Amino acid sequence: MTYTNVLVDKQDHIGLITLNRPQEMNTFNVPFARELSDALREMDEDPALRVVVIRAAGKHFSVGISLSEFKDKTNKEYREFIRLMDEHNHTIAKMKKPVIASVKGYALANGAGLTFACDLTVAAEDAKFGTTAINVGLICLGPSGPLVRSLGRKKALELVLTGDMITAAEAERLGLVNKVVPKDQLEQATMELATKLAAKSPLALQVGKTGIYGTQDVPYHQGLDFLSELFAAHCSTEDAEEGVKAFLEKREPVWREC
Repeated sequence: MTYTNVLVDKQDHIGLITLNRPQEMNTFNVPFARELSDALREMDEDPALRVVVIRAAGKHFSVGISLSEFKDKTNKEYREFIRLMDEHNHTIAKMKKPVIASVKGYALANGAGLTFACDLTVAAEDAKFGTTAINVGLICLGPSGPLVRSLGRKKALELVLTGDMITAAEAERLGLVNKVVPKDQLEQATMELATKLAAKSPLALQVGKTGIYGTQDVPYHQGLDFLSELFAAHCSTEDAEEGVKAFLEKREPVWREC
């Protein structure tokens, strides 16, 4: 398959997916989201690969869904759109192979959600994470699915409802990041972890991941679908439209609560 919005490479037993919209801070749109999940599925089906790494071109990992996408959609269209934006949550959880996020710069909103959905995360010291959609009148429900599984309800609610950003060090303390390294060592540290896993039994890796996810599998995916439905419904409200419009116009929003 040919990809544009992501770059695909393979080194030994490691599959590499590079988010490739650096000029747009690797924001999600329809082609980007579709290619990301397609690339993940393709690598999961490749018998030569044992581990997958998601990294990013440019300065930032991903700052979420492109705000230009939040307009001129019916509720039905929002439901289909948000389901695609959240598809990686399902894809990664269903994959047999472990997926590592290699994070630099900002990982915000759906970009943060992508890191939460990955099985492991290595972050540069300057990386920042945040479920920031509420700051433009939206809400990070898709990212909250994997987030609440790692943090628990109270801390997840704090991050989702405040939209505050946290440092890589704080994310590591909370268990959202496995390892924090100097920025110039990010690639090396990520590949060291990927190489370590790739040296393990492929079957053991598969069984380990399947077993851990399997304890929560049915409610997890039902929960993600429910969150997608809620977010799609929210996207058609006046407050959601006002929040995006106010952000783009660089003014304070006027909330209508409808």
